[in-house]
Amino acid sequence: MTTLLVAAGEPSKIPFYIAGGLLVLWALTLAAVGLTRPAFPTNQRAARGVMLVSAVLALLAMAMAVITSAFPK
Repeated sequence: MTTLLVAAGEPSKIPFYIAGGLLVLWALTLAAVGLTRPAFPTNQRAARGVMLVSAVLALLAMAMAVITSAFPK
């Protein structure tokens, strides 16, 4: 009975799974594009855009990991 009460009190991990899944999809897309097009990214602006999106997705995944973690009381 107490196990059910403890499990019910924990936050949902779904936001972390979504953020992590987006980061994985982005990494796989970058790998596929980078392997098929050696000149990718084509200019400095595109490179900064790729870095920005990567950093935002990584920070989002880390934030969701912290937010959805269960701290013992």
